[in-house]
Amino acid sequence: MSTSTLTTGLGQRLVSASTDAAAFTALPIISLARLNGSLDDRKALAAEIQDAAVNTGFMYIADHGVAQEVIDAAFDQAKQFFAQPTDKKMLVRDAESFRGFAPLKGENVDPAARGDIHEAWDMGDDAQVMKEGSNHGNVWPPADDLPDFKPTLQKTWDEIMALGKRLFPLFALALGLDEHYFDDKLRRPGHTMRVLYYPPQFGEIDARELGIGAHTDYECFTLLLQHGDTQALQVLNSAGEWVIAPPVPGTFVLNIADMLQRMSNGLFRSTVHRAINRSGVSRYSLPFFFGLDYDAEVAVIPSCVTPDRPALYEPVKAGDYVEQRLAETYIKSDPAQEVEAAA
Repeated sequence: MSTSTLTTGLGQRLVSASTDAAAFTALPIISLARLNGSLDDRKALAAEIQDAAVNTGFMYIADHGVAQEVIDAAFDQAKQFFAQPTDKKMLVRDAESFRGFAPLKGENVDPAARGDIHEAWDMGDDAQVMKEGSNHGNVWPPADDLPDFKPTLQKTWDEIMALGKRLFPLFALALGLDEHYFDDKLRRPGHTMRVLYYPPQFGEIDARELGIGAHTDYECFTLLLQHGDTQALQVLNSAGEWVIAPPVPGTFVLNIADMLQRMSNGLFRSTVHRAINRSGVSRYSLPFFFGLDYDAEVAVIPSCVTPDRPALYEPVKAGDYVEQRLAETYIKSDPAQEVEAAA
């Protein structure tokens, strides 16, 4: 198996250089039905999440409470948005704040690659800013063009946000902490939601030009909705091989991200993943990235440190870490070049 080196925010990792992937059979499906139960129920559920966080860093979650009609409406609006002409989509772009539209090859998550083969539209909380003095908010398409886009995506944000808030106490329990441990770090959290469009790739695929290149996510954890039955998500297993994580109806994919790996002193795995759309049809997905307040300190939890396992990571402010990783991801160019690249 030929390998390449990938630089992430948590250091370098060896990954398979192949663009092929095997069927994945090991991702657990975890039901959240006990989330409304007793503390013992929640601790048992947290133990399942802990096992997946340690062993794969990826899992499916079922019985999550987000209505299917909310999900379907979001993807319907995504299709309408990305079907617009490129010059119209470029009018709702704010690259400085990482909000609004990102064109084809406007991002490059793998520094060794040449640009990601997808388009995106990004939103966050208007009350949250990465830097003091920044006034950037969400950039919505005009209501005259897409009258249902803003209310639909805002509804989707609210529903998935409510789910994520219920998951933070489970992660606290999974780390052996009081379930309210994260409460004072989530007053104005740095969360981001994206809708993504991946055109199909045909023929021989260059590993430097994928739907989204090999990467880890930056925040605490990600909830991902995959539309329909289009397979594209690939996860790097412990043997360094790519495996397909196909859509499972009625579930989100949940994956651990960099901040939880840092806080857990490497016990929880922020797993490398990528997307290649070989399906022959358009692929849409919706990831929601859950972070902490940008002024919160991301530091190794003392209980995760032992004489045999000293702290692996220095403390860092959450906002500084996310800003650094985003700046490394987004390709800087002038608008004319971006339109040309997206054409």
